[in-house]
Amino acid sequence: MNSIHAMLAAIATMLLITAVPSTSAFTVLEPTALRTASTMASIPESSMNKAFARQQTTFGDRSRIYRMADGDADVGVADPNEMVARRIVVTGDVQGGYYRSCVANEAGRFRRLKGTMTPPDDSKQAEIYVEGKRKVVDGFVRWCKKGNVGLSQQVKVEEVFDEVPTGLHDTFAVDTGRE
Repeated sequence: MNSIHAMLAAIATMLLITAVPSTSAFTVLEPTALRTASTMASIPESSMNKAFARQQTTFGDRSRIYRMADGDADVGVADPNEMVARRIVVTGDVQGGYYRSCVANEAGRFRRLKGTMTPPDDSKQAEIYVEGKRKVVDGFVRWCKKGNVGLSQQVKVEEVFDEVPTGLHDTFAVDTGRE
C-alpha cells in the first residue's frame, strides 16, 4: 500500500513539474503549494514527505534542487541573485597603487560591483567594501583570497564580514594614492 502511495506521489510530482510553463522568468514552486494541490489531496502526508525528500524542478534552462526536512521549505539554498554586501580585511602590500588598481579593475570594471576601499595610509591593512549580486560578490571574495597579485605583491585576506547592503555607492571607488 505504501509503495502505491509513493508511486502516485512521484507521478503527481512529474505532472506538476511538467505543467509549469517554461519561460525565462524564474518561478519557485513551494512544497506547501505542492502539498495542497488537488491532484495530491488523497495522498497521505507521510508518503509525500518521502516523495519530496529530494525533488528537482526545472524551469527553462534553470534548475534547482530542493532539500527539505520533513516537508519544510528548502534548507540552505541561497539565491545567487540576492543583493549582498561583504567587508573584506586584507593585509600585506595593499597600500601600493598597483594592488589598488587591480582591485578597482576586478570589482568595478570586470564584475560591476559597487563599494569602496579604504584610502592609503602607513599600515599594512586595508578594508574593501563591496555590494552586488551574491554570485558576483562571492566570486570577488574568491579572487581576493587568491592572494598574490603581480610579481611582488604579497596579500592575504584576514577576515570577511557579511554586511547589510546600503546602496550608497554608485560605482566602485578606490584612491590609488596618485594625485
